[in-house]
Amino acid sequence: MERRDADAYEFLAAALSDRGVDVAVVEARLRDQAIETPSWGYGDSGTRFAVFPQAGRPGDAFERIEDAAEVQRHTGVCPSVAVHIPWDRVDDWDALRDRAATLGLRIGSIHPNLFQDADYRLGSVCNPDRAVRRKATEHLLECVDVAGRTGADIVSVWLADGTNYPGQDDLAARRARLVECLAEAYGAMSGGMRMLVEYKLYEPAFYHTDIADWGDALLVCRRLGDRAQVLVDLGHHAHGTNIERIVSTLLDEGCLGGFHFNDRKYGDDDLITGSVNPLQLFLIHVELAGAAADDVAYAIDQSHNVEDKIAAMIVSVTNLQEAYAKALLVDRAALAEAQAAGDVVGAHELVMEAYRTDVRPLCAKVRSDLEASPRPLEAHRTSGYSERAAARRRGAP
Repeated sequence: MERRDADAYEFLAAALSDRGVDVAVVEARLRDQAIETPSWGYGDSGTRFAVFPQAGRPGDAFERIEDAAEVQRHTGVCPSVAVHIPWDRVDDWDALRDRAATLGLRIGSIHPNLFQDADYRLGSVCNPDRAVRRKATEHLLECVDVAGRTGADIVSVWLADGTNYPGQDDLAARRARLVECLAEAYGAMSGGMRMLVEYKLYEPAFYHTDIADWGDALLVCRRLGDRAQVLVDLGHHAHGTNIERIVSTLLDEGCLGGFHFNDRKYGDDDLITGSVNPLQLFLIHVELAGAAADDVAYAIDQSHNVEDKIAAMIVSVTNLQEAYAKALLVDRAALAEAQAAGDVVGAHELVMEAYRTDVRPLCAKVRSDLEASPRPLEAHRTSGYSERAAARRRGAP
């Protein structure tokens, strides 16, 4: 680390020690943090209104993995990349797996696409047409096969299925179709794989969504088996929803399988993680840090429309590092005492004391320990990576 970072770290470490924090334990947990980045977060993406191409945008899955490796190079905590089928479909899955390995990455999760095909106008696995449901199920089975070929251990399912009008379809029948199709894909998974079931309150369906909330997802997982768990996407809730309470409940039930981190102001999940509501991100990590959450898969899922893709991903990762670091600073023993004594203000202040702590020097030290960049955004911007990518990729404008 540079002297400025080293001095800041020494000052913070001394202050934390005075507060009774075991800094070495906190650093060890931060070094073990793992955040998956999505291949689709590096390519052109936008809204239903427009997509704005950027120079150096990757043209295929191999180039998207190169960009993911750039994020890992500077942050040190992004060892895996999620792929989306068919967006990332390649002729040789072994080659993609091997290319990821040479870049210090692995394929972490496989994401089916059950929402873009014209046949899915009335739904995919919930569609009243048996032939369409068969097509959707075959795609799920393809993704299970890709997971086996690439060494991925998660098949992550999000459905756009739902209806727009009362009476459009039989709601109970749709749920039966959903469970039947997912059960076939679940049964095809090897013993080391998990299926994560994601939910979303609304959109693109506006009357009802077939998996609308965590309760829907949990009940489907219970029907499938122990290796099916709920995936929480931070952008998929009604405004004001207490997501940290959902996290606590799912942890208690042993059914929290994963996270898609992002942020939003209105209705979806298109913004940099922690950019709008960093306090909520911290409070979620308070629940995670205080529980046995070792098998929860943490991933970023964002649509970068006007911002630089790699820079946005790096900022998201550093925001997650800082939220986790702050959560690890909560004095759990003192908090339990305050809660037991009914000291409402005291308990709240113990949590907020951790939130107010500037943990950037601590995170910089951890990244340095991981042989990454103490200041990852600055390091990326001065590395010349984006300029080299723009010069060699045919996709550049």
